[in-house]
Amino acid sequence: MISVHLRKLRRRTEISIEEERAIRDAVSETRKVGADQVVIRAGQELNVSLLLLDGWLARGKDLAGGERQVTELHVAGDFADLHAFTLKRLDHDIVSLSECTIAVVPHERLKAITELFPRLARVYWFSTNVDAAITRELALSLGQRSAISRMAHLFCELHVRLDEVGRARPDGFEFPLTQRELSECLGLTVVHANRTIQELRRRGLVELENRQLTILNREGLEGIAEFDPSYLYLDRLPY
Repeated sequence: MISVHLRKLRRRTEISIEEERAIRDAVSETRKVGADQVVIRAGQELNVSLLLLDGWLARGKDLAGGERQVTELHVAGDFADLHAFTLKRLDHDIVSLSECTIAVVPHERLKAITELFPRLARVYWFSTNVDAAITRELALSLGQRSAISRMAHLFCELHVRLDEVGRARPDGFEFPLTQRELSECLGLTVVHANRTIQELRRRGLVELENRQLTILNREGLEGIAEFDPSYLYLDRLPY
């Protein structure tokens, strides 16, 4: 199942046989995680990073009153906490939004990759920079976009990211989030999130049924979102 991660990397650069072997050898074990689990808790001491092979994870921060803000969604092929390699603890939780399969990569093996395969180190450094760009785009949505624009933007972004790893259809993708989880992504109440979905449906832009999101009018959805995928840095890497 590591192939989904390799596919994501090869979307932007060549991966040699030796580099692929190093990535595969870096995995110490795989784990199954149920939905709605705290996979990593904020402040927990870490000596491994987690590579998502299947399912959906989220990074989130909680307030004392129980309110949660999701700061990034992770889909198959993503390192959910590669930044833990240098930080050794996170200031946020990582939670499962669906059943997940996760590969465990000890930091000592990541260190070996950085020393023996410096080009791979640059590739993984790039991936953490893209994670930061995704978080900045979400901050823009939360601060400046209307509810309908920020929801449309999230749907457009997820379609691009899932398509990268072969997990999207031309007209949509599996969408396991509940309305509460979607509201936590977008800084909306559950009621407001539901009304926004209904408005997108009324305009003939999307359908969301049975955990499947169908994009009915891609151009219209991107127009409402003012979606520009340049922040995802989809071009081939020069190294």
